[in-house]
Amino acid sequence: MNANTALMELSEPWERVNQDVVNVASVPQRSPFRYPGGKTWLVPRIRQWLRHQPQQPAELIEPFAGGGIVSLTAVFENLVRTATLVELDHDIAAVWHTALNGRGKWLADAIAAFPLSAETVGEYLTRDSYQLHERAFATILRNRISRGGILAPGAGVVKNGENGKGLASRWYPETLKRRLMDIAERTDRLRFIEGDGMAVMQARATRSDAVFFIDPPYVVAGRRLYLHSEIDHAQLFSVASQLNGDFLMTYDSTPEIRQLAAKHGFQVREVPMKTTHHATKSELLIGRDLSWMDCAS
Repeated sequence: MNANTALMELSEPWERVNQDVVNVASVPQRSPFRYPGGKTWLVPRIRQWLRHQPQQPAELIEPFAGGGIVSLTAVFENLVRTATLVELDHDIAAVWHTALNGRGKWLADAIAAFPLSAETVGEYLTRDSYQLHERAFATILRNRISRGGILAPGAGVVKNGENGKGLASRWYPETLKRRLMDIAERTDRLRFIEGDGMAVMQARATRSDAVFFIDPPYVVAGRRLYLHSEIDHAQLFSVASQLNGDFLMTYDSTPEIRQLAAKHGFQVREVPMKTTHHATKSELLIGRDLSWMDCAS
């Protein structure tokens, strides 16, 4: 028995899901972020998972929200009654605080009115201090001009970009304004917590009417993509095992993660996705029961 065969047996039950890679252009774009590691490609599976719940969940909790595409999709498409986004990163948190605390229109208008150039970008991003809503704008600006949308320290800035547009390659002011205004219309169903996602999971572990979408910083790529990339993966699996509500977890495919899933008796499936460089790779979906993946959407 070779090492790969042994690992596959250790990680049972798991299998590769035979399906085409999702064309993200066919999925509604609802987040103001261009987020590295975002889950737009997973939206069809999120719909399938939520539609196969015994009843509509009262709340979807996204403890590592980032760009928040799963929470936004679930609320916009009425798959859950409410969603709670949790994020530790102070800059990303500033965006969600602003979008959901009544300043969303200010942020939308500021984006639409901003005269984007190397000079105006440099001036705004080198300010000594920001109020919360100004920090939110600076974060969206930096996210949209950085390579791959990466906000971690040291991220490079777009140079040539699409069709030689440079910094403006991912700056769609009217589109971003519309997304933020759509979010602002649903603030009664969207909540935000700035804090530790695992702590929020533990605090809501007894909830049987809540579901959890868990998309933590990955083992391999997390350090390059995110400011807060160091988490205790073993502890996260332990916390997930204590949840009364259903959960769906995503991860990179590594021996460590497969072993943790096997230890807790979780099911694992591989699903294909396309990277920002258009290469196809597999990621893992992890849950207690993934039989819904075999049903019609």
